[in-house]
Amino acid sequence: MTRPWILFLVILGFMFFCFTTAHAARIKDIASLQGVRNNQLIGYGLVTGLNGTGDDMKKSRFTLQGVYNMMVRNGITVNPDDIEDIKVKNVAAVMVISQLPPFAKPGSTIDVQVSSLGDAKSLAGGTLLMTPLHGADNNVYAVAQGPLTIGAFSFGGKAARAQKNHPTAGNISGGAIVENSVPFELGENGTLLYQLNNADFTTATNMADKINSRFGVMTAQPMDSGSVQVNIPSQMQNSLVEFISAIESLDVKADSTARVVVNERTGTIVMGKDVKLSTVAVSHGNLSLVIKEDSDVYQPNPLAEGDTVITPNTNITVAEDDGQLVVLDVQESVTIGEIASALNAIGATPRDLIAIFQAIKAAGSMHGELIIL
Repeated sequence: MTRPWILFLVILGFMFFCFTTAHAARIKDIASLQGVRNNQLIGYGLVTGLNGTGDDMKKSRFTLQGVYNMMVRNGITVNPDDIEDIKVKNVAAVMVISQLPPFAKPGSTIDVQVSSLGDAKSLAGGTLLMTPLHGADNNVYAVAQGPLTIGAFSFGGKAARAQKNHPTAGNISGGAIVENSVPFELGENGTLLYQLNNADFTTATNMADKINSRFGVMTAQPMDSGSVQVNIPSQMQNSLVEFISAIESLDVKADSTARVVVNERTGTIVMGKDVKLSTVAVSHGNLSLVIKEDSDVYQPNPLAEGDTVITPNTNITVAEDDGQLVVLDVQESVTIGEIASALNAIGATPRDLIAIFQAIKAAGSMHGELIIL
């Protein structure tokens, strides 16, 4: 057995161990309250203080217009007819994005991400000027400003350039101050609505049963495969936060569709514990194709007239092992380890398994979903 296969089987064994020992998950990990979510913010701003790596004002006209507007707002008189005379290399137009967390109050700070909008070469050493951040309703919810953290550099001249990471994007930790909060009322109409991260009828039913066993019958009922409605008990109306905390800490057996996920680019295969196979015969043969390109060079003798002759030479080697026909006699109690052992018997590598799983699925012998990334 080759060393890559040992690693592959160890990973499968670990996955199987996790699947068979960990049956439950907290409600807070598989569901969230409707309305309790982040809100995306965006803004347009200017970064100044760059070391000659800013936008080209002749190409990035919006940067030139932004500089002019900034000067006017700060009381600097600039003749509109002379705007073309503004030539600076230390300013870059940027887009600023952030996420407003639920229940964020005015005065709290949030992180922001800054990315170049024009043709700036680097934002290293720059400072973001005051930038209002708008929500989807075009209202201002935060204001961002401060020095950027890039974690990259880009230096060079006309002939060569040295660069590390991505110098035209950065972030500001705590760089925005919340000015307005998003109004939200918990427990409106005396109910809470939980949305499952992965919709599943079995998981929704298990979640409702668990809540009812803890707080009484008819406290929760599944609305569909993706949501569970919880009625707030009368004795918990004045302690809603504690009630929600108690619900989130409950362990629920989360179910999911049996599926196999494969990534053909990396050769990664992940199989769920509920994947079943019917009896199927698999024939597998290893095909090895090696193409080697080199050249034969013939040079004239010293002091002799003539030209050097280069002749391309291509060597092709094809090797194919004898195919094997293996019957995978699968019972209802099949495990991931048994599937891997059966496929390992025919010498299949992880990349071979991808093709084998595709063929088994096409033959109708795999009972589960096959997802190819």
